[in-house]
Amino acid sequence: MEEKDKSKSLYAQAGVDIDKANRIVEEIKETVTSTYTKGVITEIGGFAGLFALDKEKFKEPVLVSSTDGVGTKLKIAFMMDMHKTVGIDLVAMCVNDIAVTGATPLFFLDYFATGKLKEEVTKDVISGIAQGCKQAGCALIGGETAEMPGMYPEGEYDLAGFSVGVVEREEIIDGSDISVDHDLIGISSSGLHSNGYSLVRKIFFKDLGLGIGDKIEELSSKTVGELLIEPTKIYVPIILNLLKRFKIHGIVHITGGGFQDNIPRILPEKCKAVIDKDAWKPLPIFKFIKEKGNVPEEEMLRTFNCGIGLILIVPPTETKEMLLQLEALGEKAYVVGKIEERDTNEPSVIFKGGPLF
Repeated sequence: MEEKDKSKSLYAQAGVDIDKANRIVEEIKETVTSTYTKGVITEIGGFAGLFALDKEKFKEPVLVSSTDGVGTKLKIAFMMDMHKTVGIDLVAMCVNDIAVTGATPLFFLDYFATGKLKEEVTKDVISGIAQGCKQAGCALIGGETAEMPGMYPEGEYDLAGFSVGVVEREEIIDGSDISVDHDLIGISSSGLHSNGYSLVRKIFFKDLGLGIGDKIEELSSKTVGELLIEPTKIYVPIILNLLKRFKIHGIVHITGGGFQDNIPRILPEKCKAVIDKDAWKPLPIFKFIKEKGNVPEEEMLRTFNCGIGLILIVPPTETKEMLLQLEALGEKAYVVGKIEERDTNEPSVIFKGGPLF
């Protein structure tokens, strides 16, 4: 029988070390406070995070909230024992959904749960979250670190994120101004982002028998693990930059559900999006997944971003200058489609051209 450390509390002997959790909070304090913005009026470790809204900046401020996780992409982090990037994914999945409404993310909170706290792993995850917050320009003002013995396999954890932003009521982007002849401008993704990983892991590890350290010459000099753990792109700075100069009537974050499920969220009933598959060339990893996994093209477009992580729906008068601005920002962007009139029984999204891969 395992001998108990009698210097520990009974709770610690049962698997929950409060002292360790408190120590981690102290050690990450500098990392967290480095994300603080003007509105933060609280210290880390309080019961709640406090944020003061700049009321002079808005006539009718509307708060916008979002919550999300990283999904089974976490399994890649566990396999690689690399935990510094999944925090970026966590922030991205929340703040991108806020920014598509025209809102500026204000603050972020995280939930980190594991069976047994490992200090270095926890600090790596939080450092990634802080990095994501800096990219998005929002403050990490609180969170929860939960140690729950027996709830998770050894060495694994789960993450959830929560974010709040603000937008002027009259500047909310909800798709209501979208009309026929608008252009769809697609902005490139950094890779798979954080969707479809259950299928990806099946293809790479079960079907093909690849290891996390293997390399696929036709894809990259990177290892399989490095390809799959590439963090989700944070589009907040791009969106906020464009909104200073251009009219944008709809923005779509291409996440779970791909093109078919995400674009209709903001389309008026009488409009359909016609996507031109000849307009861009997906990253090689998407073609590899399709061919090696025998995944139908329609399913690829509904499961993955296929190289387009964000779509802007704009009047055609804005298109040329917007593309030039995106190029100046170092972004790869393409006119990927048009808005056309939709008959009652037509789908909201249709594809032309192709095949994509």
